[in-house]
Amino acid sequence: MRSIRMRILATLLVLAAVGVGGWQLLPSQQDENRTITVGTTDAVTSLDPAGAYDAGSWALFNNVYQSLLTFEPGGVAPEPDAAQSCGFDGTDLKTYRCELREDLTFPSGRAMTAQDVKYSFDRVKRIKSDVGPSSLLSTLASMSASGRTVTFRLSSPDATFPLKVATGAGAIVDREKYPADALRTDNAVDGTGPYTLTAYTKEKEAVLAPNTRYKGALKGTGRPVELRYFADGDALDSAWKAKRIDVATRTLPPEVLAGLNAADPGQRVSEADSSEIRNLYFNTRKGSPLHDVRVRQALAWLIDRERLAATVYKGTVDPLFSLIPTGITGHTTSFFDTYPKLNPAKARVLLSEAGVSLPVRFTYGYGAGRGAGAEEAAEIKRQLEATGLFKVTVKGYEWTDFQKRWASGKLDAYAVGWVADFPDPDTYGGPLVGTDGTMNTGYSDKTVDRLITDSQQYADRSEATKDFRLLQEAVARDVPAVPLWQAKEYVVASEEVGGGQYLSDGTGVFRLWRLTWI
Repeated sequence: MRSIRMRILATLLVLAAVGVGGWQLLPSQQDENRTITVGTTDAVTSLDPAGAYDAGSWALFNNVYQSLLTFEPGGVAPEPDAAQSCGFDGTDLKTYRCELREDLTFPSGRAMTAQDVKYSFDRVKRIKSDVGPSSLLSTLASMSASGRTVTFRLSSPDATFPLKVATGAGAIVDREKYPADALRTDNAVDGTGPYTLTAYTKEKEAVLAPNTRYKGALKGTGRPVELRYFADGDALDSAWKAKRIDVATRTLPPEVLAGLNAADPGQRVSEADSSEIRNLYFNTRKGSPLHDVRVRQALAWLIDRERLAATVYKGTVDPLFSLIPTGITGHTTSFFDTYPKLNPAKARVLLSEAGVSLPVRFTYGYGAGRGAGAEEAAEIKRQLEATGLFKVTVKGYEWTDFQKRWASGKLDAYAVGWVADFPDPDTYGGPLVGTDGTMNTGYSDKTVDRLITDSQQYADRSEATKDFRLLQEAVARDVPAVPLWQAKEYVVASEEVGGGQYLSDGTGVFRLWRLTWI
């Protein structure tokens, strides 16, 4: 009933605004200043852009930092944000230049300069955090800054470089507040995004206030927002049911998502296709029980994605048979083509040829509290051990610890979800299977690396389709990872909150400023 009273009040308030040009509903001042509370199970690894490359951290970065470029909702080409304009010089796609907007200021009041932009990119590459985004800038050879002009010089043609500039890897920081050679460790943020971070408690909350100094692509900076972080989907669901949060996203338990109904009173449900995927990655280094490619191929013959999607995820995800998901240029079904049905007999032959002792024993790690990771691990363990060919030790880890463990090669296998950095198939290439990629499997193949580099030279991304097809065939052959599923995007909001459908749309941007009181 409260929302009905609010709507009646809003209508009465705007009757006086009726004029020759018609009338419109205007939000009350009370709504303008009223905080919208958003709950999520995504975790923040670091408040420093040089030290995080995960969905939870970047969701926050999208709102408190600014990059030279950004993506409009549903867009596939980046638009200027902190930049006034950007573009390649010439046709060789090796020199990229941006002109900074005027009058951008950090929280201290100091004006942003081109030197801050250069400093921000340089420190990401210099720090090269194990869990940071430096791998995204692999083609960035050098930079220069003069006045309001920033020039990027690339080691090879890279049509995707503007897309990478628009991500959290391109977040611009105040060079007077962030050390050049180390990560910042306090709980403060000095950026120029649409929000300022007024309070932060790790694993609990981030309080955001509209940044009155913001200048960029957005026409408005939204309502005050409080992000609340929950340990798992059950805790998020409990908070939603108790009305302690106004919006629930990423991720309610599968059984809750499966039961959502847009017709239910008191809530708004947004369900959309997503480019988020989840893969099972393997440590391919010597000394790992999964080093031999035949052992990994055997695993690929045994994983039942359809059962995983139907039982653990209650049909809220779709089985995935390729590195690049459905809906993205270059998508294929390479794993279905190579491993068309479950075949324990072929798996046994491969293991025999590899000369390994049966059952093959390995460790399987996952991020505890994130989605249905524990149930997923238990189901995959059951599938593999039912054949008698494998013995799997499963363990969940706190998110930051989990990242460090896979980055240091301490796990034989690990399941990780991947939210697209930007709307292009390249985001599934280098970071996931390229040499020195962020998944750190130890996998390195010259042909795969060449295909990744070759695909980047095409400004018309459809021309890279052949490279991506060959890339996915190579991954299905070498199996540094096994694709598991492709997600759908779910957002649940109270009936008083609109804009939930714009929070995430596959562009890699998390738009808290689109949330509004109705």
